[in-house]
Amino acid sequence: MAKKKFDYQSALNEIEEIVSEIEQGTPDVDQLATNVKRAADLIKQCQDKLRETESTLDEILNDVESK
Repeated sequence: MAKKKFDYQSALNEIEEIVSEIEQGTPDVDQLATNVKRAADLIKQCQDKLRETESTLDEILNDVESK
């Protein structure tokens, strides 16, 4: 099965939904750990994407400055 392409905004929206559900006390105790783990995974993916984007931008800007 092909890995789904990461979408930063969708991940951020899902994190916000999970946090909102937790704040409202919506998930039951059995689902809480699963939701927290999913949010943690999404946060890590977002951090990785931000680092990757920062690195790409640095390379582009360094290239522009050196010309």
